[in-house]
Amino acid sequence: MERLNWHMADELSKYAEVRVIGPSGSAAQKPANVRIAESPLKPLPLFLLIAFIKGLWTTLRWRPDTILAGSGLTAPIAWMLSKIGRAKSAAYLHGFDITVDHAVYRKLWRPTFKRLDRVIVNSTPTKQLALDAGVKESQLSIVFPGVTLPEAPQPAERISAFKEKHGLIGKKILLSVGRLTTRKGLREFVELSLPEVIKAEPDTMLVVVGEAPKNSLGAGIQTVESMQIAAAKVGVGANVIFLGVITDPTELATAYEAADVHVFPVRHIPDDPEGFGMVAIEAAAHGLPTVAFATGGVVDAVGNGLSGCLVQQNDYQQMAKDVLFCLKKPLPTSGVNEFSARFLWSNFGSDMLRIFKPELS
Repeated sequence: MERLNWHMADELSKYAEVRVIGPSGSAAQKPANVRIAESPLKPLPLFLLIAFIKGLWTTLRWRPDTILAGSGLTAPIAWMLSKIGRAKSAAYLHGFDITVDHAVYRKLWRPTFKRLDRVIVNSTPTKQLALDAGVKESQLSIVFPGVTLPEAPQPAERISAFKEKHGLIGKKILLSVGRLTTRKGLREFVELSLPEVIKAEPDTMLVVVGEAPKNSLGAGIQTVESMQIAAAKVGVGANVIFLGVITDPTELATAYEAADVHVFPVRHIPDDPEGFGMVAIEAAAHGLPTVAFATGGVVDAVGNGLSGCLVQQNDYQQMAKDVLFCLKKPLPTSGVNEFSARFLWSNFGSDMLRIFKPELS
């Protein structure tokens, strides 16, 4: 979500002057053409208060045409400031922005969405969630998150060095990238699908990139320790390695290109949906197919038969079969790449421009 907001600001700054209010420390990562005012992230009520005050100051001095919230959490601020500054109001919503199960949020935050001039959502299922929450069809637009295509494949020697470093030479590599939360369902995959994969392909390794979130609202955690215990219990402990968070883009690209299949076993949790699934698009950009459950916005992020396989929710046996299918008969890399090219950040920017064009003209 943070990266998406920066890309959103960056793309809009190509057509208009953009100013952002964000958490402390974010200025170090801001796009060149964007001005930012910071607010301490913790405690959350203080962040919202300071963000509103700085937003009010900016609104009264600068008189923006549109005030855009980067998530549902700041949508009430955007709406209030738009009324004060006589500007248009909008918010970019992810699935959890709409479904979060908190009494105060549902009573005070969610009704704001219906009052905004525009609501932008990240996937087809998220659009349906917004409609179910009372947002009108005329307010809604879908703008899929984007991806940056690599300029060139990683050198073979770099991939070989990555495999050697982590004991992966001669192995079939399954890759999981993302936060270790209950919704991501990695522990269940380890327990219910991975043993079948290992039985058929004993040299398969599951490589996990990511850690449990520290500043995430509502995200249940699956710890590394709990997954190690689960893996050992079903006899695949030696086939799972955890690399932690990889922040270096080159190293992450190498992990994608060293792998054979990206696994994305997101669980269907009604109050905590997967809004889109950017990691599946990022994997596809590196030619890596994804096997995932068909839940939430994942259905938009994985092209079934093009960039991977979509599996019926909770069918762990079929997930194992589809992982094995992709290991034994890989999808054409060209088709996987072509699917990811539909989600270029430039396309994201064009879609955002189309929505805001009246204000930017």
